[in-house]
Amino acid sequence: MTGAKKKKKSTLWGKMHTPQCEDIIQWCRRRLPILDWAPHYNLKENLLPDTVSGIMLAVQQVTQGLAFAVLSSVHPVFGLYGSLFPAIIYAIFGMGRHVATGTFALTSLISANAVERIVPQNIQNLTTPSNTSVLGLSDFEMQRIHVAVAVSFLGGVIQVAMFVLQLGSATFVVTEPVISAMTTGAATHVVTSQVKYLLGMKMPYISGPLGFFYIYAYVFENIKSVRLEALLLSLLSIVVLVLVKELNEQFKRKIKVVLPVDLVLIIAASFACYCTNMENTYGLEVVGHIPQGIPSPRAPPMNILSAVITEAFGVALVGYVASLALAQGSAKKFKYSIDDNQEFLAHGLSNIVSSFFFCIPSAAAMGRTAGLYSTGAKTQVACLISCIFVLIVIYAIGPLLYWLPMCVLASIIVVGLKGMLIQFRDLKKYWNVDKIDWGIWVSTYVFTICFAANVGLLFGVVCTIAIVIGRFPRAMTLSIKNMKEMEFKVKTEMDSETLQQVKIISINNPLVFLNAKKFYTDLMNIIQKENACNQPLDDISKCEQNTLLNSLSNGNCNEEVSQSCPNEKCSLILDCSGFTFFDYSGVSMLVEVYMDCKGRSVDVLLAHCTASLIKGMTYYGNLDSEKPIFFESVSAAISHIHSNKASDKLLFGNLDFPTMSLLS
Repeated sequence: MTGAKKKKKSTLWGKMHTPQCEDIIQWCRRRLPILDWAPHYNLKENLLPDTVSGIMLAVQQVTQGLAFAVLSSVHPVFGLYGSLFPAIIYAIFGMGRHVATGTFALTSLISANAVERIVPQNIQNLTTPSNTSVLGLSDFEMQRIHVAVAVSFLGGVIQVAMFVLQLGSATFVVTEPVISAMTTGAATHVVTSQVKYLLGMKMPYISGPLGFFYIYAYVFENIKSVRLEALLLSLLSIVVLVLVKELNEQFKRKIKVVLPVDLVLIIAASFACYCTNMENTYGLEVVGHIPQGIPSPRAPPMNILSAVITEAFGVALVGYVASLALAQGSAKKFKYSIDDNQEFLAHGLSNIVSSFFFCIPSAAAMGRTAGLYSTGAKTQVACLISCIFVLIVIYAIGPLLYWLPMCVLASIIVVGLKGMLIQFRDLKKYWNVDKIDWGIWVSTYVFTICFAANVGLLFGVVCTIAIVIGRFPRAMTLSIKNMKEMEFKVKTEMDSETLQQVKIISINNPLVFLNAKKFYTDLMNIIQKENACNQPLDDISKCEQNTLLNSLSNGNCNEEVSQSCPNEKCSLILDCSGFTFFDYSGVSMLVEVYMDCKGRSVDVLLAHCTASLIKGMTYYGNLDSEKPIFFESVSAAISHIHSNKASDKLLFGNLDFPTMSLLS
């Protein structure tokens, strides 16, 4: 009896603890994405493209690491460390397979504000090189990197705190126009910060409100101090970089490996500077001594965290938003999903761990991510391979970069920001789709230029939310009675003759960034369930008007299924008569629905569309010009389907048109 009880207790104990172990394993897989993709890595198919991409990425990591370290007002060698450790951490915790994390222009610019404020340039003469200092650098350089490290550490802590608070789900308020305007404005700031190197001028550090304009005012006041040699070398470097990169882009399908023009330019400029002694002959500023090796880890200075909290918040928010936009873009392009909240954890840990190794704040960069696209990278293995080559530079090649002119490095920064700067072209797109989004873009850009990237981002988010709150009360819903009368009329006209399965879905509220993602998810769920099982119309009508497509609502019609049509080509009619207004995110989501349904052999027809909606969708997406998709009414859309029955060889029996209302 006692043995039976013990056996029973042990069984219960095992049952009680087994789910906990499974939960831990699932949690680890969810929080360590590398455990999901690494065991299934296909060496035969993926290793070669990842290796090629890793080599090309290493070139970008080294050049941008040196450049963005200078932008961050610290010694260039710390940019090399910032190109190594964050990439390794993100490869373990990040979900973006084509996201290249490392030094980033925007976070470097924000970090520079703290560095220049706490350790200004005018105290440099008071410090001397010290043999006891890390890597033999001066106390001045070490004081500066300590400030940048503190910004990185605290920024990472803020990002991890946001992960704990599950704030990743709130990122939908940061719309595409706001991100585009903020990054464009910040890129303009970065270009402005490099003017002194491009012109070879000595200039004090200028920041703060309207600092952008003060910099150019100083340049014009001291225009006679421009070094002609630096200016000519800068122009030559920019022309070569732009020309070769454009040629690489034009012929990337014909050539297997693109020319690493950044690396070639660095080697050529360093060699020319060494041979002609430009540093002494023409007074050109060069990078200088690059120490070898990686110093032993050291904890960030905690005593200055309170002094850098403003910059830390800027690094945390701006770096995350820019990185998330790139991760979402790569996920959309290559058909996989990412967790917005997990990205907070990945970038937070990248900044925290890297801060112990003298790294400046990190984030994903558009140029490096685009490079992974163009070179055919498959996974984060490409980033890990690039880290191997960065290590080689740190331990062997770094000292050879002594003679690299700063004006060439500045040219590489400016050309590398081309992807952000050409976002000015988005203005035409926003003007044609939604003029309010155009206004948000312009105002966010102006605030970013006049103040800072974090101020512009905050203004754009507040402005977007305020406009949506102001527009939502004017929303009018579609009458359910009218929808039922329309359904009866269609059935009568069709004489119960079946063409193909048709779904009529009414969208009764605005489609904006607040509910665009939920709209897409629920609509795709409806389409995916269409082959699930048979269900009579009476059961479907119970579910009618119950599907809530609102990101602020959790309501769903779980019983929603349609009649089975395993081999039929189906049609989806979206009744847009309830569309009171929309924004750029709503239009882009409608176009995405159209393209996805087209790939699933589902015809999408839109009824009761306003002229502005038709113009916006036509301008935004590559819609099928051969087939009409916009109709004056649902009846006209049904008549169009009826008129095409001669081209359809499959005819079915009695057809019911289940009508669902998608309320947001």
